[in-house]
Amino acid sequence: MASLQISSMYLSSFSFKTKHVAVSKFRPMPLLLPKMSFQETNCEENVKPKTLYDESIRNLDTPNNNNKVTTTTKFLAILELVTDRIEMHHNVGEQRDNWNILLLNSINMITLSAATMSGLAATCPGSGAPLLALKLSSTLLFCAATGLVLVMNKIQPSQLAEEQRNATRLFKCLQRKMEGTVALGSPSEEDVNDVIEKVLALDRAYPLPLLGAMLEKFPEKFEPVVWWPRPNKILQSHKGKAKREKMEEELMNGWSEELEMELREVVEVAKRKDFEDYERLGNMVLKISKSLAMLGPLLMGIATIGSVFVDNIGWWSWTYLVTLLAGSLAAVVNSFEHGCQVGMVFEMYRFCGGFFRLLEETVETTLEEKDMEKRENGEVFENMVAMQLGRSGFQLRELASKSASCRREGIAIDEFASKLF
Repeated sequence: MASLQISSMYLSSFSFKTKHVAVSKFRPMPLLLPKMSFQETNCEENVKPKTLYDESIRNLDTPNNNNKVTTTTKFLAILELVTDRIEMHHNVGEQRDNWNILLLNSINMITLSAATMSGLAATCPGSGAPLLALKLSSTLLFCAATGLVLVMNKIQPSQLAEEQRNATRLFKCLQRKMEGTVALGSPSEEDVNDVIEKVLALDRAYPLPLLGAMLEKFPEKFEPVVWWPRPNKILQSHKGKAKREKMEEELMNGWSEELEMELREVVEVAKRKDFEDYERLGNMVLKISKSLAMLGPLLMGIATIGSVFVDNIGWWSWTYLVTLLAGSLAAVVNSFEHGCQVGMVFEMYRFCGGFFRLLEETVETTLEEKDMEKRENGEVFENMVAMQLGRSGFQLRELASKSASCRREGIAIDEFASKLF
């Protein structure tokens, strides 16, 4: 069959090139293909497929391979859940950002409409039905605006949207790390447990529901957000009792005593300068947010009460001034609080404080591990810390040297550890 197909192809090509020649005069020569017999092949290559299949099945049935397949399946299932978390937090973040815009515009429009009606009621002649209608409409609109302001100040939609944006970014970082683990080889049971702890820590730090699980928007004091599993002190002390070797001056897995001192100095600078600065700013923004959250409903309530007593005769005629002034100020306060997204700024400071807290715990946990082979490579770890702070390795060493000299002289360092935040 193959020889017939090749012959026909050869014939068609030949007839195309010699279209002026009669086809009847052409006598195609059959192509002779060598016949391969199964017996003439090498005996060493003559292996029955059934034997190879049976051997592969037998290898898969071993307990070790079954454990690897189960662990990999668990890891991939968690990876799928992390991907779903990313989509959920992204969608919820967009929804809550829309809440902030729609509620802000709605409240301001309702407030200004109510204030306008109060002004018209004060200029309406007589005391008949038109005056009553304007007063009633103004009072109802002020009541509705007051209720919406209370709800909006309670949930802080701009802060909720920032929480979901941070959660989306952190889950994406976790997803990339998990994909890298799968690409490098089959994950272990320890990798599975570590990923589960990280996912649960992120769920605690950035909850999705509002009722019963929403983070406190007005805490007593500023506290950085914690989105990573806290180190187990018992486990760390147990590791410290293992067999240790005294670290020499030469590099061991990229580590040296000089590098450890450098990282400790950098952590001290981050604690004394960066973290304290963000803590101060966070507490300041928290106070502003609390003040605005109380001032807005207070002004709205004054405008609501004033709209009830608006009249165009007698000594009640001046109440429309209070109503208009309180309603206008309430719109201004509401626009400043939610238009400038004070809650989002507070959440940003919480995230930055958590970043420096995580950096501190990561460095301390790494340095507590006395087995050099179990640590991450020292040069890689140094570059990672430097890049997280927006510095190069040389700049990080300069910062550590400057911090050590300032500490010896008893003066405060005038430089922050991070150039990024």
